[in-house]
Amino acid sequence: MDRGTEMGTAHGRAVANGVAAGRIPLAVVLVDRDGLVSHWSRGARRLFGAAKEDAVGRPAVDLLPVSGALPDDDETAPYGAYSAYDGLGPDLESSLDGRLSYPAAGRARLSASDSDRDHDRIDVLWWAYPLVGPGPERLLVLAADAGGLHHEDTGVGVGVGVERIAPGFALHTDFPGAEELARRLPEILPSMSVGEGARIVAQVLELGYPVLEFSQNDRVPVTPDWGVPRRAERKARQERAAAAAASGAPLPQAADDEGEDLEYAAVRERLEFLNEVSGRIGTSLDLSRTIVEVSRAVVPRFTDVAGTYLREQVVAGEGFPEGVPDTTTMWHRVAVEHTDEPGRWDDVVPVGEAMPFPAHTPFFQCMTTGDPVLVPRISEQMGHMIAAQFEKRDIRPLITGRSMLVVPLKARNVVLGFMILLRHPERVEFNDMDRVTGAELAARAGLVLDNARMYTYQESVAETLQDSMLPHIAPRMAGCDIATRYLPGTLLGRVGGDWFDSVKLPGSRTALVVGDVMGHGLNSAAMMGQMRTAVQTMAALDLPPAQLLRNLDDLAQRLGEHYLATCLYAVYDPIASELQIANAGHIPPVLVRAEDGRSDLLDLPTGAPIGVGGVPFESVAVRVAPGDRLVMCTDGLVEVRGEDIGVGLATLCESAAHPAASMDDACDTIIRALNTRGGRKDDVALLMARLNGIEPEDVARWRIGHDPMEVSRSRAVVREQLHVWGLNSLVDNAELMVSELVTNAVRHSHSRPIELRLVRGETLVCEVDDDDHTLPTLLSARRLDEFGRGMRVVSALAREWGTSRTSSGKTVWFELTIPGR
Repeated sequence: MDRGTEMGTAHGRAVANGVAAGRIPLAVVLVDRDGLVSHWSRGARRLFGAAKEDAVGRPAVDLLPVSGALPDDDETAPYGAYSAYDGLGPDLESSLDGRLSYPAAGRARLSASDSDRDHDRIDVLWWAYPLVGPGPERLLVLAADAGGLHHEDTGVGVGVGVERIAPGFALHTDFPGAEELARRLPEILPSMSVGEGARIVAQVLELGYPVLEFSQNDRVPVTPDWGVPRRAERKARQERAAAAAASGAPLPQAADDEGEDLEYAAVRERLEFLNEVSGRIGTSLDLSRTIVEVSRAVVPRFTDVAGTYLREQVVAGEGFPEGVPDTTTMWHRVAVEHTDEPGRWDDVVPVGEAMPFPAHTPFFQCMTTGDPVLVPRISEQMGHMIAAQFEKRDIRPLITGRSMLVVPLKARNVVLGFMILLRHPERVEFNDMDRVTGAELAARAGLVLDNARMYTYQESVAETLQDSMLPHIAPRMAGCDIATRYLPGTLLGRVGGDWFDSVKLPGSRTALVVGDVMGHGLNSAAMMGQMRTAVQTMAALDLPPAQLLRNLDDLAQRLGEHYLATCLYAVYDPIASELQIANAGHIPPVLVRAEDGRSDLLDLPTGAPIGVGGVPFESVAVRVAPGDRLVMCTDGLVEVRGEDIGVGLATLCESAAHPAASMDDACDTIIRALNTRGGRKDDVALLMARLNGIEPEDVARWRIGHDPMEVSRSRAVVREQLHVWGLNSLVDNAELMVSELVTNAVRHSHSRPIELRLVRGETLVCEVDDDDHTLPTLLSARRLDEFGRGMRVVSALAREWGTSRTSSGKTVWFELTIPGR
């Protein structure tokens, strides 16, 4: 039977089955890994005009020149309009250059040689299939003259009934190895089904020359869409089945009988899969959640087991890892997802384990090259090699015989981690198309992971900055207990300008501060740090609250016009049982009375925010009793968008009055009452102080004259008072240090009497006041110097010591630890 008879017979069978079908000659070009033509069929000679001897060995891009496209109104275009473009087309050029590793197809306008063609341009349909098997060939290119689809000599009228056009792949037999290549088509063409591969092989061996076959139901991995009118495939199959049943003929066999009705070709299906995966991952910027999403997105549809490993720096939130990984790089197993029975993998490869990988493993190859590594089947030898990395655990039963694909998780050309994908032995092996799909999946997952990593890192940096600027307040100060809470806002970076602080003052007093810099972000946090430092410095000068806020306002205006903040500054005197408070545009504090549990907002002059300038500040004195509690907070706790702030203040008063077992419990009660309301965006600073006071019997005072003989009297009264308090172990050191302080005061004071005071609390505090404004300093006294050693003695023996100016002079103080406290 000659070829024409065979073609006619094949066409006749197609028509008899009621399927519009036809065949036309097909050009076949093989391109090697250097981009040179290694095979040029007679069909290619007819279509492109170059002889085989002139084509083989030349760059493929030189032999397939394409320019322009058919105009929209071209009557010779049987399938309607398509986009115009220059060059080789959007995908053929990429395929020839090796940039595409998956099948592609398209339509283009070929510029032909005048000597070979009687017309200038040919409408060409083309298909490009990467070859992934051994051998020099890298790409199989098939092409056909689209004009032949409507020529009368085909005997077929191609119209609206044709839904798909697919090459029949009957390869030319005039090159060595054609028959072997045909047999290996199912394994070297990605995503080729067994049935489709068998059909192609049969045509290759039967016909021995390339053809283009078009029909309503044949499908291959790539089916280009050229605007051909389509019918629903399901409807077409139902109509064919009904026609066959009515005529008594056997049901027609379609090329997709092996599975469900496939709506798209394999490449399109994989793109849909990748789009679906992209929609399922990256729903949050939480790194842990993102890792779980990536693992679950591929199991079981793409793989049966997915293990995710990340570099140590990524897991630790230490920033972007630098350099190529090596054999010392630690990789943390952060997720394992599988379809095996529960617990089968948990004990052998637990999540959280960290390990390096030797250079001879496929994992090391993936992480160093940044390319996927495909192992069609894990052999016994490779299984033993991999299992050697797991001490005292035999993972060979879990991995041997399975197909494995290792894909890198990259971002900005740096490998952040990798995924190990395994399929059950009975499942089809990973192929080259899977490698491409896995690489694309890993690229998208790597981008999502990097976004989550950067967010986690920025959060860590912001929280570190915030923590460094917020003070670590001692829970007990002279005459009061303190508890604090800080809640970051919900904005990116979680950095704000809210702060609280406490400062130890002379006279056993304590300064309590809460402030709020307007705005968010690093600028606000930096300004908050400046404000807090300024408040501490000015508080150490023992400035009255109103004067301190006045000075802080002046500072803010010098720093810049955008420096605005609110501040509440209170000084608690536990001996006088009094609060001195000044407000700069802040919400008022709450005072909870111990006597009856009543809580009220203190009525204070509001004042203007720090940085406004030109507005006076006022101090208010508030009498307090032992056990009263002062609650100071920023507006982020009580203010909710869309709600009157009065509602939040009322809730603050109510929750602050709630009985609690401890200061921490009392703070938690307030937070629970106010933070559970929706809509909070701002950060929150909360400071609560229980004002315990200091009993009169724990305070002793003496007036000291300017006579040097008063120094010995001061030692005597201190010795006697410590004996009364039962602090005999502190007598010697206390006497020595009091002697040094009183001596300096006698020597440098002027007219006002010197005051010596002892306060017994958590520590023993000794204070000496005089009317000299010069603060003592530590001096480097030489061996024969008469002066300069006193303050060094105090510095060596005291738990703490300090000096501060007062309105009338200065105060020098020291503390000693009371045994048992």
